[in-house]
Amino acid sequence: MTQATTARTALADLIERAGGRAACLALSKDPNAKVTILIFPPGAREPQLVAKVPTTDSSARDVEREAERLAAIAARGLGPVAATVPQVVTMAEHLGRPVMVTTALPGQAMLAAYHAWRHTARPAAVAADFAAAGSWLAGLHQATAAGDISLAATLDGVPDVIGRRFGERPGTKEDLASLAGLQDRLASLRTAATAVHGDLWAGNLLLAGGRVSGVVDWERAEVSGPPTRDLARFVLSYSLYLDRHTRPGRRVAGHPGLRAGEWGAGVAYAMTGAGWYPRLAQQFMAESLRAIGLPGWCWPDLLLAELAAVAAEADHADFAWEHLLLFRRLSRGSHA
Repeated sequence: MTQATTARTALADLIERAGGRAACLALSKDPNAKVTILIFPPGAREPQLVAKVPTTDSSARDVEREAERLAAIAARGLGPVAATVPQVVTMAEHLGRPVMVTTALPGQAMLAAYHAWRHTARPAAVAADFAAAGSWLAGLHQATAAGDISLAATLDGVPDVIGRRFGERPGTKEDLASLAGLQDRLASLRTAATAVHGDLWAGNLLLAGGRVSGVVDWERAEVSGPPTRDLARFVLSYSLYLDRHTRPGRRVAGHPGLRAGEWGAGVAYAMTGAGWYPRLAQQFMAESLRAIGLPGWCWPDLLLAELAAVAAEADHADFAWEHLLLFRRLSRGSHA
């Protein structure tokens, strides 16, 4: 245990001093899980603090990295979106590992409504989710834009990681060739570098009154990077679970062109299908890209790049591999 760690307040003491109550919000299913604990002041109905508690040495490094990046991003100045980003209050300690304690943010996770009965079958409800995410991202981009960056940076390090992780599996050599071509195509496109959340999906967006009231889990954040990553990650993750509540082989309610079954069917539908949802997803990408000075037509390459990035980053090996297989199917279909 380092000197810095021994000097930290024990999490149990911090909760006791708060004088209220604590509630375990969630234990993630990732191999390197973190426990999220809400800390309530006496008599309060809403939490005041949130503690992120790592369960492994690897997740402990993630927690420390998240605290560092939150501090660095806050130092840039976030303008109106500052109220939606957690502030690091202190670093505590539990069982010899660091615990990040941040301010609590209001709102309900977008994911709760997403999984409500036929939410994703209703165009107006889905359009509202996209609009909320897009408005928040526009604010983040405006507040943190500085300098410029090549979109090839979206794939920095990704081919190397995929080669090490999956290089022995059939087809990976061809995937790496596809990635090289993709990186070449993106190299000529440039936009302003901005802060990047890095894992912008419905589970990390909090909503209140139809607007984003908070964004959590910044451990994959970049202080300065391609703003297109968050746009693509949101579309991919929203699309991925469209068939979650449908039996394999059946049509997905509200989406006549989508059948449940093959992993990633919703993403393929968003990118290559017909119907209101693919139009909405593609329009969201194209309009968002034009807003940051990029041509709208480059959205397929940016979605492919983010699929590859997930394959490189994801802790869960099977989840990562499925993303690479999906990248394989879609990239070879788009650029034979």
